[in-house]
Amino acid sequence: MNRPKSDRRTRITVLVALGANLVIAVAKGVGGFLSGSPALLSEAAHSVADSVNEVFLLAALRRSRRPPDARHPFGYGKERYFWSLLAAVGIFVVGGCFSFFQGIEALGRDEQESPDGYTAGLIVLGVALVAEGSSLVRALVQLRGEKGGAARDPALRTVIAEDSTAVLGVVLAMAGMVLHLVTGDVVWEASASLGIGLLLVYVAYRLGKDARDRLIGESAGPGLRRGVEEFLTSQAEIDNVAALFTMGLGLDSVLVAARVDLAPGIDSEEIERVAVRIKRSIARSWPEAEHVFLDITNAPPRGGV
Repeated sequence: MNRPKSDRRTRITVLVALGANLVIAVAKGVGGFLSGSPALLSEAAHSVADSVNEVFLLAALRRSRRPPDARHPFGYGKERYFWSLLAAVGIFVVGGCFSFFQGIEALGRDEQESPDGYTAGLIVLGVALVAEGSSLVRALVQLRGEKGGAARDPALRTVIAEDSTAVLGVVLAMAGMVLHLVTGDVVWEASASLGIGLLLVYVAYRLGKDARDRLIGESAGPGLRRGVEEFLTSQAEIDNVAALFTMGLGLDSVLVAARVDLAPGIDSEEIERVAVRIKRSIARSWPEAEHVFLDITNAPPRGGV
């Protein structure tokens, strides 16, 4: 996979989402304050959270490409997951908590209002629905065209999660505002705000959980683990695969460490040749296995005890 090319596509997708969210956040905020709509204000907070998160994702794309150095010999690939975790926290705090506040505050109102300016607010939400939908379509098209690690890119997946949630949030806000206008009861908008808050908290939890698992050190996919183990056991020089460990270091970077017992009678010079050949074969078959370590045991020399 051409990582720089894939990153350029993802950066454009994130920039498109950022531009749309900045414009929409301003429009929703102005419309929300003019109309007093809690649902529209919740959606404004949602768009602000998404805008901040896209800045985090741009930082992730830039910083994760730094080459390995003395302090970080395995590179900076996990930076993507760190910034994605911050994005999840942003969704929870800025979007989810503010939406809950708006919903609860609206439920405490005594007056049964029919606010002015709701028509303009609905128009703003209609435009937002088109903009968020267009950004979502672009992200989904890119995801469909990507393969391997790119399809698991947390930046791209976060944009898709944000845009999907934004579309659902706009629909909830519009429904709440329409029902408020029809019935004159603010409880519909309050319920929409609470629904948006629940949606954002759920998305934040899923994104945060995925980022946490990758930061802790998640193993490689079962296909790679199974393939490497089958390859090792098929080698005539290997008597037994005592242990096999893998860990993802980034989107296209995996660490593979194996403890193997060689067949008896292999001398020390041949052990080195066998180890080099096995490492090269693994790297050719699984290019993402950038770091391969073999711990070789039980290979006494011919005639040894």
